[in-house]
Amino acid sequence: MAGSADFDLYRPSEEHDMLRDAVRSLAEAKIAPHAAAVDEEARFPHEALQALVANDLHAVHVPEEYGGSGADALATVIVIEEVARVCASSSLIPAVNKLGSLPVILSGSEDLKKKYMTPLAKGDGMFSYCLSEPDAGSDAAGMKTKAVRDGDFWVLNGVKRWITNAGESEYYTVMAVTDPAKRSKGISAFVVEKSDEGVSFGAPEKKLGIKGSPTREVYLDNVRIPADRMIGEEGTGFATAMKTLDHTRITIAAQALGIAQGALDYAKGYVQERKQFGKPIADFQGIQFMLADMAMKISAARALTYQAAAASQRVDADLTYLGAAAKCFASDVAMEVTTDAVQLLGGYGYTRDYPVERMMRDAKITQIYEGTNQVQRIVMARNLP
Repeated sequence: MAGSADFDLYRPSEEHDMLRDAVRSLAEAKIAPHAAAVDEEARFPHEALQALVANDLHAVHVPEEYGGSGADALATVIVIEEVARVCASSSLIPAVNKLGSLPVILSGSEDLKKKYMTPLAKGDGMFSYCLSEPDAGSDAAGMKTKAVRDGDFWVLNGVKRWITNAGESEYYTVMAVTDPAKRSKGISAFVVEKSDEGVSFGAPEKKLGIKGSPTREVYLDNVRIPADRMIGEEGTGFATAMKTLDHTRITIAAQALGIAQGALDYAKGYVQERKQFGKPIADFQGIQFMLADMAMKISAARALTYQAAAASQRVDADLTYLGAAAKCFASDVAMEVTTDAVQLLGGYGYTRDYPVERMMRDAKITQIYEGTNQVQRIVMARNLP
């Protein structure tokens, strides 16, 4: 049978491929050189933020009418994937900007969108997402942070935990209980600003991986904000939070995918250089089988992640299932592939002189945040296609 080169099913468009090339070049030139130091010093990757903002890659999902690139879900995935390939901490800049701001895009008033998407698009401030609490992790509906109406204002009190880029971000989407009797239907969403009186942050968590992305508690102590900072109607916050995660879990799949690809790329180069028994270890079948399995798993994870991204763009009926499946599968693959990459480097893989141990540490969180992989399996089971 004759082949047809213009059969475009199951491959990204030419524009998506060009975007990948551009982001990869930028990531290798401006982000990769700082990745080890960012991890070692557990400091925010300011070089990456600067490079991403200068090239309009820090929040590509923001619609054009607010000064953004208006990138589709697959383009956003490709940006995150390519940054994560060299530095997982830096990939949380575009990923968390989407997570934090998507509730405003999905449910906010036009005024609210203009007010917050415009500075986000310009790079004047990042966005974080405040859902989890000390006693409300997987059971997010069990949150205790409260918002009480006071005339034209809401007064917020509570503690949010595990907040990515807290302290660095200017804007925070905060979920709070406005009607305790209604459980999840009594939760509302608000935009809180870093400069609001009563907002403060805990010390950065000391973490296994993604050390360049600060994770802190956010303290809300009688934070008084105008009523028009509520996102959507009162009581719709939890539904908005869950709808957001349907879309943004795919960005975590993208991050996992990038970490796995980075580990495979490094291991592949290493085994061709490393000689034992008089020949490159890449010539040994045991090594070849490991590399083949790693590549196969990454290919499967990429296919599922891109399928989920397309479903996100179209808002397909099976988006909830696909988002959970992509996040769960890709993060499991990232953990397996990075562990194998460490094994392929032998003793060197276990040292900080080589990047694969960092990638292995970074991969672990992708199985935990935005819903543990155990929770993803519950989500999938409830939404089987």
